[in-house]
Amino acid sequence: MMKIWIWNHDATRMFTDKAGRHYWFARKLKERGYDPIIFCANINHFTGEERELKGLYEIEEADGIPFVFVKTSPYKGNGVDRIKNWCSFYCNLFRIYKKIIAETGRPDLILASSVHPLTMVAGVQIAKRLRVPCICEVRDLWPEAIFNVGKAKEDSLIGKVLRAGEYWIYRNAHAMIFTKEGDTDYLREQGWLLEQGGKVDLSKCYYINNGIDYKQYQEQISQQKLDDPDLMDGKFHVVYTGTLRKVNNIENIIDAAELLKEEKDIEFLLFGEGVLREELEERVRAKGLKNVKFKGYVNRQFIPYILSKSSVNLLNYAQDLYNWKRGNSSNKMFEYLASGKPILSTVKMGYDILERHHCGISLEECTPKCLAEKILEVKGLPKDQYEAMGRRAKETAQEFDFEKLTDKLEKVILTVMDGR
Repeated sequence: MMKIWIWNHDATRMFTDKAGRHYWFARKLKERGYDPIIFCANINHFTGEERELKGLYEIEEADGIPFVFVKTSPYKGNGVDRIKNWCSFYCNLFRIYKKIIAETGRPDLILASSVHPLTMVAGVQIAKRLRVPCICEVRDLWPEAIFNVGKAKEDSLIGKVLRAGEYWIYRNAHAMIFTKEGDTDYLREQGWLLEQGGKVDLSKCYYINNGIDYKQYQEQISQQKLDDPDLMDGKFHVVYTGTLRKVNNIENIIDAAELLKEEKDIEFLLFGEGVLREELEERVRAKGLKNVKFKGYVNRQFIPYILSKSSVNLLNYAQDLYNWKRGNSSNKMFEYLASGKPILSTVKMGYDILERHHCGISLEECTPKCLAEKILEVKGLPKDQYEAMGRRAKETAQEFDFEKLTDKLEKVILTVMDGR
């Protein structure tokens, strides 16, 4: 069996959730006769929970898929300590990879996935030592994401160093996988393609979006029910699930709710935690709003059921904190699609899946007034139009089922192995 090492710093949550991009890829690959192993940090970024290790790593299986938990330094928030955490993951991969080989066997290929670029750097370097191919997967374009939020300037010394490191990854990986349809536009913007005199071969760049395990999702709707009276009160539920952070622009939802406070049958349900929760709850109290409820963190297994009880789901983002022209590949969008309910996106994106498949509405302006108007528009749709939009959402989700996405990944793997 071809042994594939899958590296994702933040795959820690996938072990407990038994869900997520690389868990699903690993499970599907295993069904096809591959031998995948997932490497992740010992700290769950989404909950802050730290897995105590006796040494630099521990191996434990989830549904027959081995997870290698790599020792990393503790951190909170998104400051310097988180960068130290990334660096410790990078360094410890070098300290443990020979031990993992002694314990589980030599890999035939490494799939190194961001959230941060050091994972991909380690993938290229260790793959070279082992004389095996490395596929690098970019789920967020770095350092562009850092420049967009103002944490570094593109023309600064650190900005130039980060950009040079990114270019190095693209040149040295045996193949690149991007998760947004327009991400390869970025390579052309940078002038890095062979056709422009650069050193990146577009033929080794592939697009594999995020998606959903559609069958598992539908099973969870019926089997993993959440006892929550707010989901059963018969109101028109405007649902948001996700982190309460700046980029998700929750203030926009609250201000839209204020404009709709006289619509007694409309209720906003916000599922998720984040550093801004206290501040946002205070905003709701200050406005005296009764139509907004913070539901807190829920286990991912309940999300399908929650979304199945929504009336419309919100993809709510800040327009100016991210470059949306290359599309959207958030896990949330595919969970929303699979629920079979219409979607409202507060930003108009390039390569817009919602508009292409007519299963949602993307707002021209990211304002509370515009959001409130579109909520009323969806609420006022004739029943047949509303249900048709929901059906199209489900059909679209099935186009991004992980069975089909794994077909694409397998083709990349076989192409890389044939060309090594």
